[in-house]
Amino acid sequence: MTLQALSPVNCTGLLQPGCSLLQLDGEILLFGQKGWPKRSCPTGVFGVRIKHSEMKLRAISFSNDSCYLPPLRCPAVCRLDPYDGLPESYLIHGGRTPNNEISSSLYLLTMDSRGCNRKLTLKCKEKELVGEVPGARYGHAMSIVQSRGKTACVMFGGRSYMPAGERTTERWNSVVDCPPQVFLFDLEFGCSSAHTLPELSDGQSFHIAIAREDSVYFIGGHSITSDSRPPRLFRLRVELLQGSPLLSCETLDFGLSISSALVTRTGPGHKYIVLGGYQSDSQKRMECNTVILDEKGIHIEHLEPPKWTQDIIHSRTWFGGSAGDGCILLAVPTEGRPSQPDVHYFYHVSFQQEKESNEEEGTQACSQESTDYDNSTPLEDSEELYFGREPHELENSSEDEGDIYNEEDEEDESQTGYWIKCCLGCQVDPNTWEPLYSTELHRPAMIFCSKGEEGHWVHAQCMELSETLLVKLSQGSKKYFCLDHGGLPYQEMTPPRQIIPVKRTPMKVKERNGPLMLKMSPAKKSFFKRLFD
Repeated sequence: MTLQALSPVNCTGLLQPGCSLLQLDGEILLFGQKGWPKRSCPTGVFGVRIKHSEMKLRAISFSNDSCYLPPLRCPAVCRLDPYDGLPESYLIHGGRTPNNEISSSLYLLTMDSRGCNRKLTLKCKEKELVGEVPGARYGHAMSIVQSRGKTACVMFGGRSYMPAGERTTERWNSVVDCPPQVFLFDLEFGCSSAHTLPELSDGQSFHIAIAREDSVYFIGGHSITSDSRPPRLFRLRVELLQGSPLLSCETLDFGLSISSALVTRTGPGHKYIVLGGYQSDSQKRMECNTVILDEKGIHIEHLEPPKWTQDIIHSRTWFGGSAGDGCILLAVPTEGRPSQPDVHYFYHVSFQQEKESNEEEGTQACSQESTDYDNSTPLEDSEELYFGREPHELENSSEDEGDIYNEEDEEDESQTGYWIKCCLGCQVDPNTWEPLYSTELHRPAMIFCSKGEEGHWVHAQCMELSETLLVKLSQGSKKYFCLDHGGLPYQEMTPPRQIIPVKRTPMKVKERNGPLMLKMSPAKKSFFKRLFD
Protein backbone atom coordinates (compact mmCIF):
# COMPACT_ATOMS: atom_id res chain seq x y z
CA MET A 1 0.00 0.00 0.00
CA THR A 2 1.13 3.55 -0.67
CA LEU A 3 0.39 7.03 0.70
CA GLN A 4 1.00 9.81 -1.80
CA ALA A 5 0.53 13.55 -1.31
CA LEU A 6 -1.61 15.42 -3.87
CA SER A 7 -1.37 19.01 -5.03
CA PRO A 8 -4.79 20.60 -5.64
CA VAL A 9 -4.74 23.06 -8.53
CA ASN A 10 -6.97 26.02 -7.60
CA CYS A 11 -9.80 23.87 -6.25
CA THR A 12 -9.27 23.42 -2.51
CA GLY A 13 -12.12 25.78 -1.69
CA LEU A 14 -14.68 23.37 -3.15
CA LEU A 15 -13.50 20.22 -1.36
CA GLN A 16 -14.89 20.53 2.15
CA PRO A 17 -16.32 18.00 4.62
CA GLY A 18 -19.85 17.23 3.47
CA CYS A 19 -19.64 17.61 -0.32
CA SER A 20 -20.37 14.50 -2.39
CA LEU A 21 -18.38 12.53 -4.94
CA LEU A 22 -19.92 10.04 -7.37
CA GLN A 23 -18.71 7.95 -10.29
CA LEU A 24 -20.75 7.77 -13.50
CA ASP A 25 -19.49 6.26 -16.75
CA GLY A 26 -15.93 6.37 -15.46
CA GLU A 27 -16.28 10.05 -14.57
CA ILE A 28 -15.89 11.32 -11.02
CA LEU A 29 -18.33 14.06 -10.04
CA LEU A 30 -18.29 16.51 -7.15
CA PHE A 31 -21.34 18.32 -5.80
CA GLY A 32 -22.49 19.81 -2.51
CA GLN A 33 -19.38 21.97 -2.33
CA LYS A 34 -18.97 24.83 0.13
CA GLY A 35 -21.09 27.82 -0.86
CA TRP A 36 -23.62 28.03 -3.66
CA PRO A 37 -22.78 27.13 -7.27
CA LYS A 38 -20.36 29.60 -8.77
CA ARG A 39 -20.89 31.49 -11.97
CA SER A 40 -18.20 29.45 -13.74
CA CYS A 41 -20.23 26.31 -13.01
CA PRO A 42 -23.95 27.17 -12.77
CA THR A 43 -24.92 23.56 -12.03
CA GLY A 44 -22.60 23.34 -9.02
CA VAL A 45 -21.30 19.95 -10.23
CA PHE A 46 -17.66 19.40 -11.15
CA GLY A 47 -15.65 16.62 -12.71
CA VAL A 48 -12.60 15.75 -10.63
CA ARG A 49 -9.33 14.67 -12.17
CA ILE A 50 -6.26 13.29 -10.37
CA LYS A 51 -3.18 12.95 -12.52
CA HIS A 52 0.55 13.10 -11.81
CA SER A 53 -0.07 13.96 -8.14
CA GLU A 54 -2.30 16.90 -9.12
CA MET A 55 -6.03 17.34 -8.61
CA LYS A 56 -8.13 19.53 -10.91
CA LEU A 57 -11.83 20.30 -11.36
CA ARG A 58 -13.83 21.07 -14.49
CA ALA A 59 -17.42 22.15 -14.96
CA ILE A 60 -20.16 19.58 -15.70
CA SER A 61 -23.37 20.58 -17.50
CA PHE A 62 -26.93 19.26 -17.09
CA SER A 63 -29.56 18.56 -19.73
CA ASN A 64 -32.25 21.16 -20.29
CA ASP A 65 -34.98 18.98 -18.78
CA SER A 66 -33.08 18.40 -15.53
CA CYS A 67 -34.28 19.68 -12.19
CA TYR A 68 -32.13 21.74 -9.85
CA LEU A 69 -29.82 19.69 -7.62
CA PRO A 70 -29.08 21.66 -4.44
CA PRO A 71 -25.61 21.59 -2.88
CA LEU A 72 -26.37 18.86 -0.33
CA ARG A 73 -24.00 17.84 2.42
CA CYS A 74 -23.97 14.44 4.10
CA PRO A 75 -26.85 13.00 2.04
CA ALA A 76 -27.51 9.30 1.64
CA VAL A 77 -25.95 8.30 -1.69
CA CYS A 78 -26.54 4.90 -3.24
CA ARG A 79 -25.17 3.54 -6.49
CA LEU A 80 -27.67 1.73 -8.71
CA ASP A 81 -26.02 -0.65 -11.17
CA PRO A 82 -27.65 -1.13 -14.60
CA TYR A 83 -30.62 -3.52 -14.56
CA ASP A 84 -33.70 -4.20 -16.72
CA GLY A 85 -32.30 -1.96 -19.46
CA LEU A 86 -31.90 1.01 -17.09
CA PRO A 87 -28.53 2.81 -17.08
CA GLU A 88 -26.23 3.12 -14.10
CA SER A 89 -27.39 5.87 -11.79
CA TYR A 90 -27.22 7.29 -8.29
CA LEU A 91 -29.95 7.85 -5.74
CA ILE A 92 -29.44 10.90 -3.53
CA HIS A 93 -31.69 11.53 -0.54
CA GLY A 94 -31.70 14.18 2.17
CA GLY A 95 -28.63 16.11 3.23
CA ARG A 96 -28.02 19.62 4.51
CA THR A 97 -27.72 22.78 2.44
CA PRO A 98 -25.12 25.51 3.15
CA ASN A 99 -27.91 27.36 5.00
CA ASN A 100 -28.30 24.35 7.34
CA GLU A 101 -31.68 23.46 5.91
CA ILE A 102 -32.32 19.71 5.90
CA SER A 103 -33.76 18.18 2.74
CA SER A 104 -36.28 15.37 2.37
CA SER A 105 -36.12 15.12 -1.43
CA LEU A 106 -35.02 12.10 -3.45
CA TYR A 107 -33.08 12.65 -6.67
CA LEU A 108 -32.07 10.29 -9.45
CA LEU A 109 -28.83 11.24 -11.20
CA THR A 110 -27.97 9.61 -14.52
CA MET A 111 -25.77 10.28 -17.52
CA ASP A 112 -27.61 12.06 -20.33
CA SER A 113 -25.07 12.06 -23.14
CA ARG A 114 -21.44 12.20 -24.17
CA GLY A 115 -20.29 14.85 -26.62
CA CYS A 116 -17.91 14.29 -29.51
CA ASN A 117 -15.08 15.38 -27.23
CA ARG A 118 -16.25 12.99 -24.48
CA LYS A 119 -17.77 15.87 -22.53
CA LEU A 120 -20.26 14.55 -20.01
CA THR A 121 -23.83 15.84 -19.66
CA LEU A 122 -25.95 14.74 -16.70
CA LYS A 123 -29.67 14.45 -16.08
CA CYS A 124 -31.23 14.93 -12.66
CA LYS A 125 -34.83 14.11 -11.82
CA GLU A 126 -36.64 14.42 -8.50
CA LYS A 127 -38.58 11.28 -7.61
CA GLU A 128 -41.76 11.52 -5.57
CA LEU A 129 -42.44 8.99 -2.84
CA VAL A 130 -45.91 8.01 -1.66
CA GLY A 131 -47.02 6.17 1.44
CA GLU A 132 -44.91 6.30 4.60
CA VAL A 133 -42.34 8.79 3.39
CA PRO A 134 -39.09 9.34 5.36
CA GLY A 135 -38.66 12.81 6.77
CA ALA A 136 -35.82 15.26 6.21
CA ARG A 137 -32.50 13.99 7.52
CA TYR A 138 -28.76 13.75 6.94
CA GLY A 139 -26.00 11.34 7.94
CA HIS A 140 -28.14 8.31 7.02
CA ALA A 141 -27.50 5.49 4.55
CA MET A 142 -29.24 3.88 1.56
CA SER A 143 -28.58 0.46 0.04
CA ILE A 144 -29.97 -1.57 -2.85
CA VAL A 145 -31.32 -5.08 -2.14
CA GLN A 146 -32.41 -7.74 -4.62
CA SER A 147 -34.80 -10.55 -3.77
CA ARG A 148 -36.98 -12.87 -5.85
CA GLY A 149 -36.11 -10.99 -9.03
CA LYS A 150 -37.13 -7.63 -7.57
CA THR A 151 -35.08 -4.59 -6.58
CA ALA A 152 -35.78 -2.17 -3.74
CA CYS A 153 -34.00 0.52 -1.75
CA VAL A 154 -33.41 0.36 2.02
CA MET A 155 -32.92 3.53 4.08
CA PHE A 156 -31.94 3.70 7.73
CA GLY A 157 -30.57 6.11 10.33
CA GLY A 158 -29.74 9.78 10.17
CA ARG A 159 -30.47 12.81 12.27
CA SER A 160 -32.69 15.84 11.92
CA TYR A 161 -33.79 18.93 13.80
CA MET A 162 -35.78 18.55 16.98
CA PRO A 163 -39.56 18.50 16.35
CA ALA A 164 -41.17 21.95 16.46
CA GLY A 165 -43.28 21.09 19.51
CA GLU A 166 -40.21 20.15 21.57
CA ARG A 167 -38.01 23.09 20.68
CA THR A 168 -37.00 25.73 23.21
CA THR A 169 -35.21 29.03 22.81
CA GLU A 170 -31.89 27.51 23.80
CA ARG A 171 -32.29 24.37 21.70
CA TRP A 172 -34.07 25.75 18.67
CA ASN A 173 -31.58 24.30 16.15
CA SER A 174 -30.60 21.18 18.11
CA VAL A 175 -30.42 17.94 16.14
CA VAL A 176 -31.65 14.55 17.33
CA ASP A 177 -31.43 10.99 16.07
CA CYS A 178 -34.24 10.03 13.72
CA PRO A 179 -36.49 7.20 14.96
CA PRO A 180 -34.91 3.77 14.33
CA GLN A 181 -37.21 2.92 11.46
CA VAL A 182 -36.26 1.12 8.28
CA PHE A 183 -37.77 2.61 5.12
CA LEU A 184 -38.24 0.43 2.07
CA PHE A 185 -39.37 1.82 -1.28
CA ASP A 186 -39.48 0.51 -4.80
CA LEU A 187 -37.91 2.50 -7.59
CA GLU A 188 -40.60 1.95 -10.22
CA PHE A 189 -43.69 3.32 -8.46
CA GLY A 190 -42.08 5.20 -5.55
CA CYS A 191 -44.14 3.41 -2.88
CA SER A 192 -42.51 3.78 0.54
CA SER A 193 -43.16 1.81 3.72
CA ALA A 194 -41.75 2.18 7.25
CA HIS A 195 -40.82 -0.83 9.38
CA THR A 196 -39.97 -1.01 13.09
CA LEU A 197 -37.78 -3.88 14.27
CA PRO A 198 -37.13 -4.72 17.95
CA GLU A 199 -33.40 -5.19 17.36
CA LEU A 200 -33.07 -1.59 16.11
CA SER A 201 -34.01 0.26 19.30
CA ASP A 202 -31.66 3.27 19.04
CA GLY A 203 -31.10 5.75 16.27
CA GLN A 204 -27.67 5.93 14.67
CA SER A 205 -25.94 8.13 12.13
CA PHE A 206 -22.79 8.14 10.02
CA HIS A 207 -22.63 4.35 10.06
CA ILE A 208 -21.41 1.97 7.36
CA ALA A 209 -24.02 0.22 5.20
CA ILE A 210 -22.87 -2.59 2.88
CA ALA A 211 -25.34 -4.74 0.92
CA ARG A 212 -25.17 -8.11 -0.82
CA GLU A 213 -28.23 -9.58 -2.54
CA ASP A 214 -31.09 -9.50 0.03
CA SER A 215 -28.99 -8.52 3.08
CA VAL A 216 -27.75 -5.16 4.37
CA TYR A 217 -25.09 -4.91 7.10
CA PHE A 218 -25.04 -1.83 9.38
CA ILE A 219 -21.64 -1.33 11.05
CA GLY A 220 -20.88 1.14 13.84
CA GLY A 221 -22.43 4.59 13.87
CA HIS A 222 -22.89 7.40 16.37
CA SER A 223 -25.86 7.92 18.68
CA ILE A 224 -26.68 11.38 20.01
CA THR A 225 -28.87 10.01 22.79
CA SER A 226 -26.04 8.05 24.41
CA ASP A 227 -23.22 10.07 22.82
CA SER A 228 -21.41 6.84 22.05
CA ARG A 229 -20.11 4.70 19.21
CA PRO A 230 -20.82 1.15 20.36
CA PRO A 231 -19.37 -1.75 18.31
CA ARG A 232 -22.69 -2.54 16.68
CA LEU A 233 -23.26 -4.87 13.77
CA PHE A 234 -26.71 -5.67 12.40
CA ARG A 235 -27.77 -7.84 9.52
CA LEU A 236 -31.04 -6.75 7.90
CA ARG A 237 -32.63 -9.30 5.58
CA VAL A 238 -35.35 -8.21 3.13
CA GLU A 239 -37.63 -10.63 1.31
CA LEU A 240 -39.61 -8.93 -1.45
CA LEU A 241 -42.71 -11.12 -1.39
CA GLN A 242 -45.63 -10.75 -3.75
CA GLY A 243 -47.82 -8.97 -1.21
CA SER A 244 -45.94 -7.05 1.43
CA PRO A 245 -42.18 -7.33 2.08
CA LEU A 246 -40.85 -9.32 5.01
CA LEU A 247 -37.99 -7.80 7.05
CA SER A 248 -35.93 -9.52 9.73
CA CYS A 249 -32.94 -8.26 11.72
CA GLU A 250 -30.11 -10.13 13.44
CA THR A 251 -27.62 -8.70 15.93
CA LEU A 252 -24.04 -9.92 15.44
CA ASP A 253 -21.30 -9.80 18.07
CA PHE A 254 -18.21 -8.65 16.16
CA GLY A 255 -18.82 -5.06 15.10
CA LEU A 256 -16.66 -1.95 14.91
CA SER A 257 -16.76 1.10 17.16
CA ILE A 258 -16.52 3.65 14.39
CA SER A 259 -18.35 6.53 12.71
CA SER A 260 -17.77 8.55 9.53
CA ALA A 261 -15.50 5.86 8.10
CA LEU A 262 -14.25 5.77 4.50
CA VAL A 263 -15.08 2.66 2.45
CA THR A 264 -13.62 1.53 -0.86
CA ARG A 265 -14.41 -1.58 -2.84
CA THR A 266 -11.62 -3.83 -4.12
CA GLY A 267 -12.57 -5.43 -7.40
CA PRO A 268 -15.90 -6.78 -8.63
CA GLY A 269 -16.46 -8.99 -5.57
CA HIS A 270 -17.95 -7.99 -2.25
CA LYS A 271 -14.66 -7.14 -0.58
CA TYR A 272 -14.26 -3.72 1.03
CA ILE A 273 -11.61 -1.77 2.91
CA VAL A 274 -12.66 0.45 5.83
CA LEU A 275 -10.32 3.30 6.75
CA GLY A 276 -10.46 6.35 8.98
CA GLY A 277 -13.43 7.52 10.97
CA TYR A 278 -13.65 8.34 14.66
CA GLN A 279 -13.61 6.35 17.90
CA SER A 280 -14.74 9.35 19.94
CA ASP A 281 -15.30 13.07 19.47
CA SER A 282 -11.62 13.78 20.09
CA GLN A 283 -9.96 10.64 18.75
CA LYS A 284 -9.59 9.49 15.17
CA ARG A 285 -9.56 5.81 14.33
CA MET A 286 -6.19 5.19 12.68
CA GLU A 287 -6.77 1.50 11.95
CA CYS A 288 -7.89 -0.29 8.78
CA ASN A 289 -10.08 -3.32 8.27
CA THR A 290 -11.06 -5.65 5.45
CA VAL A 291 -14.77 -6.52 5.21
CA ILE A 292 -15.81 -9.51 3.08
CA LEU A 293 -19.41 -10.50 2.28
CA ASP A 294 -20.11 -14.04 1.06
CA GLU A 295 -22.80 -16.71 1.24
CA LYS A 296 -21.95 -17.47 4.87
CA GLY A 297 -22.21 -13.87 6.06
CA ILE A 298 -19.74 -11.11 6.90
CA HIS A 299 -16.06 -11.37 7.83
CA ILE A 300 -14.10 -8.45 9.34
CA GLU A 301 -10.31 -8.72 9.46
CA HIS A 302 -7.57 -6.37 10.57
CA LEU A 303 -5.49 -4.72 7.83
CA GLU A 304 -2.14 -3.03 8.25
CA PRO A 305 -2.69 0.75 7.84
CA PRO A 306 -0.38 2.93 5.73
CA LYS A 307 2.44 4.84 7.35
CA TRP A 308 0.69 8.03 8.39
CA THR A 309 2.39 11.41 8.08
CA GLN A 310 2.67 13.79 11.01
CA ASP A 311 0.00 16.07 9.52
CA ILE A 312 -2.47 13.17 9.50
CA ILE A 313 -1.52 11.93 12.97
CA HIS A 314 -1.87 15.32 14.69
CA SER A 315 -4.95 16.55 12.82
CA ARG A 316 -8.21 16.63 14.78
CA THR A 317 -10.48 15.93 11.81
CA TRP A 318 -10.19 14.25 8.44
CA PHE A 319 -12.47 13.27 5.58
CA GLY A 320 -12.33 11.68 2.15
CA GLY A 321 -13.68 8.70 0.26
CA SER A 322 -13.18 6.03 -2.35
CA ALA A 323 -10.88 6.94 -5.23
CA GLY A 324 -11.46 3.84 -7.30
CA ASP A 325 -10.94 0.16 -6.55
CA GLY A 326 -8.70 -0.17 -3.52
CA CYS A 327 -7.90 3.57 -3.41
CA ILE A 328 -8.99 6.36 -1.07
CA LEU A 329 -8.68 10.12 -1.27
CA LEU A 330 -7.89 11.52 2.17
CA ALA A 331 -7.95 15.17 3.32
CA VAL A 332 -6.83 16.76 6.57
CA PRO A 333 -7.09 20.48 7.47
CA THR A 334 -3.99 22.66 7.62
CA GLU A 335 -4.56 23.49 11.27
CA GLY A 336 -2.43 26.16 12.92
CA ARG A 337 -0.49 27.09 9.80
CA PRO A 338 -1.44 30.61 8.71
CA SER A 339 1.36 30.62 6.12
CA GLN A 340 -0.19 27.64 4.33
CA PRO A 341 -2.28 28.91 1.37
CA ASP A 342 -4.34 25.72 0.97
CA VAL A 343 -7.18 24.83 3.31
CA HIS A 344 -6.49 21.08 3.31
CA TYR A 345 -3.75 18.59 2.65
CA PHE A 346 -4.82 15.84 0.25
CA TYR A 347 -3.43 12.31 0.08
CA HIS A 348 -3.98 9.36 -2.24
CA VAL A 349 -4.03 6.06 -0.35
CA SER A 350 -3.70 2.90 -2.45
CA PHE A 351 -4.24 -0.61 -1.08
CA GLN A 352 -3.52 -2.30 -4.40
CA GLN A 353 -0.65 -4.72 -4.76
CA GLU A 354 2.51 -3.24 -6.19
CA LYS A 355 2.21 -5.40 -9.31
CA GLU A 356 -1.36 -4.27 -9.94
CA SER A 357 -0.39 -0.65 -9.47
CA ASN A 358 2.40 -0.89 -12.02
CA GLU A 359 0.08 -2.50 -14.59
CA GLU A 360 -2.43 0.33 -14.31
CA GLU A 361 0.06 3.15 -14.10
CA GLY A 362 0.12 3.64 -17.85
CA THR A 363 -3.65 3.95 -18.08
CA GLN A 364 -5.37 4.97 -14.89
CA ALA A 365 -2.88 5.35 -12.03
CA CYS A 366 -3.66 8.73 -10.51
CA SER A 367 -5.48 9.90 -13.61
CA GLN A 368 -8.65 8.54 -12.11
CA GLU A 369 -11.19 11.11 -11.19
CA SER A 370 -12.77 11.35 -7.83
CA THR A 371 -16.27 12.08 -6.69
CA ASP A 372 -17.50 11.84 -3.14
CA TYR A 373 -19.23 13.74 -0.45
CA ASP A 374 -17.65 15.36 2.54
CA ASN A 375 -19.03 18.39 4.26
CA SER A 376 -20.76 18.26 7.56
CA THR A 377 -19.96 19.37 11.06
CA PRO A 378 -16.54 18.31 12.40
CA LEU A 379 -16.33 14.71 13.58
CA GLU A 380 -19.65 13.95 11.91
CA ASP A 381 -18.84 13.96 8.22
CA SER A 382 -19.33 10.51 6.80
CA GLU A 383 -18.48 11.22 3.21
CA GLU A 384 -17.23 8.83 0.60
CA LEU A 385 -15.29 10.40 -2.26
CA TYR A 386 -15.18 8.37 -5.44
CA PHE A 387 -12.36 9.52 -7.69
CA GLY A 388 -11.84 7.96 -11.13
CA ARG A 389 -10.76 8.84 -14.65
CA GLU A 390 -11.11 7.01 -17.94
CA PRO A 391 -7.88 5.94 -19.62
CA HIS A 392 -8.87 7.51 -22.95
CA GLU A 393 -7.90 10.93 -21.58
CA LEU A 394 -4.36 11.46 -22.82
CA GLU A 395 -1.68 13.26 -20.88
CA ASN A 396 -1.38 16.17 -23.27
CA SER A 397 -5.05 16.38 -24.12
CA SER A 398 -6.39 19.93 -23.97
CA GLU A 399 -9.99 19.24 -24.93
CA ASP A 400 -11.30 20.26 -21.50
CA GLU A 401 -8.95 23.11 -20.74
CA GLY A 402 -11.73 25.63 -21.13
CA ASP A 403 -13.81 23.91 -18.47
CA ILE A 404 -11.14 23.58 -15.78
CA TYR A 405 -12.17 25.29 -12.59
CA ASN A 406 -9.88 28.02 -11.32
CA GLU A 407 -10.52 29.73 -8.01
CA GLU A 408 -8.95 32.92 -9.34
CA ASP A 409 -11.75 33.14 -11.91
CA GLU A 410 -14.24 33.50 -9.09
CA GLU A 411 -12.91 36.98 -8.33
CA ASP A 412 -15.48 38.16 -10.87
CA GLU A 413 -18.15 37.09 -8.40
CA SER A 414 -17.61 40.39 -6.61
CA GLN A 415 -19.58 41.89 -9.47
CA THR A 416 -22.05 39.22 -10.50
CA GLY A 417 -22.32 36.51 -7.84
CA TYR A 418 -24.70 35.88 -5.00
CA TRP A 419 -22.36 35.14 -2.10
CA ILE A 420 -20.43 38.40 -2.32
CA LYS A 421 -19.73 41.50 -0.29
CA CYS A 422 -21.94 43.79 -2.28
CA CYS A 423 -21.15 46.96 -0.33
CA LEU A 424 -19.12 48.17 2.64
CA GLY A 425 -21.96 47.48 5.04
CA CYS A 426 -22.99 44.10 3.62
CA GLN A 427 -24.78 42.07 6.29
CA VAL A 428 -25.32 38.81 4.38
CA ASP A 429 -23.34 35.85 5.73
CA PRO A 430 -23.47 32.72 3.53
CA ASN A 431 -23.15 30.49 6.59
CA THR A 432 -25.93 32.01 8.69
CA TRP A 433 -28.22 33.62 6.11
CA GLU A 434 -31.93 33.15 6.63
CA PRO A 435 -34.70 34.22 4.22
CA LEU A 436 -35.75 37.82 4.77
CA TYR A 437 -38.37 38.10 2.03
CA SER A 438 -41.17 35.65 1.34
CA THR A 439 -40.09 35.64 -2.30
CA GLU A 440 -36.68 34.18 -1.45
CA LEU A 441 -36.25 30.44 -1.90
CA HIS A 442 -32.64 29.25 -1.96
CA ARG A 443 -30.57 32.44 -1.87
CA PRO A 444 -30.90 36.10 -0.92
CA ALA A 445 -32.62 38.48 -3.27
CA MET A 446 -30.41 40.84 -5.23
CA ILE A 447 -31.03 43.98 -7.24
CA PHE A 448 -28.95 45.53 -10.01
CA CYS A 449 -27.41 48.95 -9.42
CA SER A 450 -27.20 50.85 -12.72
CA LYS A 451 -24.28 53.04 -11.64
CA GLY A 452 -21.46 53.04 -14.17
CA GLU A 453 -21.17 51.37 -17.54
CA GLU A 454 -21.56 47.76 -16.34
CA GLY A 455 -23.27 48.26 -12.99
CA HIS A 456 -23.09 45.76 -10.15
CA TRP A 457 -25.32 43.52 -8.01
CA VAL A 458 -26.25 44.30 -4.41
CA HIS A 459 -28.28 42.44 -1.80
CA ALA A 460 -31.77 43.85 -1.37
CA GLN A 461 -31.52 43.12 2.35
CA CYS A 462 -28.37 45.25 2.71
CA MET A 463 -30.12 48.11 0.92
CA GLU A 464 -33.00 47.91 3.43
CA LEU A 465 -35.59 47.54 0.70
CA SER A 466 -39.12 46.62 1.66
CA GLU A 467 -40.60 43.56 0.03
CA THR A 468 -43.20 45.70 -1.72
CA LEU A 469 -40.48 47.86 -3.23
CA LEU A 470 -38.45 44.80 -4.15
CA VAL A 471 -41.36 43.32 -6.07
CA LYS A 472 -42.03 46.67 -7.72
CA LEU A 473 -38.41 46.95 -8.87
CA SER A 474 -38.61 43.51 -10.46
CA GLN A 475 -41.47 44.61 -12.67
CA GLY A 476 -41.19 46.92 -15.61
CA SER A 477 -38.13 48.94 -16.64
CA LYS A 478 -36.70 50.80 -13.69
CA LYS A 479 -33.23 51.97 -12.88
CA TYR A 480 -32.04 51.30 -9.36
CA PHE A 481 -29.14 53.00 -7.56
CA CYS A 482 -27.76 51.52 -4.33
CA LEU A 483 -27.04 53.54 -1.21
CA ASP A 484 -23.40 53.95 -2.23
CA HIS A 485 -24.37 55.46 -5.58
CA GLY A 486 -27.07 58.01 -5.03
CA GLY A 487 -29.03 56.78 -2.07
CA LEU A 488 -32.38 56.89 -3.88
CA PRO A 489 -34.52 53.78 -3.61
CA TYR A 490 -35.12 53.75 -7.32
CA GLN A 491 -35.43 56.02 -10.32
CA GLU A 492 -38.12 55.57 -12.94
CA MET A 493 -37.07 55.26 -16.54
CA THR A 494 -37.81 58.40 -18.55
CA PRO A 495 -41.32 57.83 -19.91
CA PRO A 496 -41.90 58.21 -23.65
CA ARG A 497 -42.95 61.73 -24.68
CA GLN A 498 -46.69 62.03 -25.11
CA ILE A 499 -48.00 64.59 -27.62
CA ILE A 500 -51.21 66.14 -26.34
CA PRO A 501 -53.62 66.83 -29.26
CA VAL A 502 -54.68 70.48 -29.78
CA LYS A 503 -58.23 71.19 -28.72
CA ARG A 504 -60.12 72.86 -31.59
CA THR A 505 -63.20 74.77 -30.41
CA PRO A 506 -65.69 76.11 -32.97
CA MET A 507 -65.64 79.87 -33.52
CA LYS A 508 -68.59 81.83 -32.11
CA VAL A 509 -70.50 84.59 -33.96
CA LYS A 510 -69.72 87.99 -32.54
CA GLU A 511 -72.65 89.66 -30.81
CA ARG A 512 -74.04 92.83 -32.43
CA ASN A 513 -74.21 95.92 -30.21
CA GLY A 514 -76.15 98.09 -32.68
CA PRO A 515 -79.96 98.12 -33.30
CA LEU A 516 -81.56 95.41 -35.27
CA MET A 517 -82.09 96.57 -38.84
CA LEU A 518 -85.00 95.08 -40.78
CA LYS A 519 -85.33 95.15 -44.52
CA MET A 520 -88.53 97.03 -45.62
CA SER A 521 -89.91 98.28 -48.87
CA PRO A 522 -90.23 102.08 -49.45
CA ALA A 523 -94.03 101.85 -49.15
CA LYS A 524 -93.77 100.23 -45.66
CA LYS A 525 -91.19 102.78 -44.55
CA SER A 526 -93.59 105.64 -45.59
CA PHE A 527 -96.51 103.95 -43.81
CA PHE A 528 -94.63 103.54 -40.46
CA LYS A 529 -93.30 107.06 -40.68
CA ARG A 530 -96.78 108.53 -41.01
CA LEU A 531 -98.07 106.22 -38.28
CA PHE A 532 -95.60 107.33 -35.58
CA ASP A 533 -95.71 110.94 -36.62
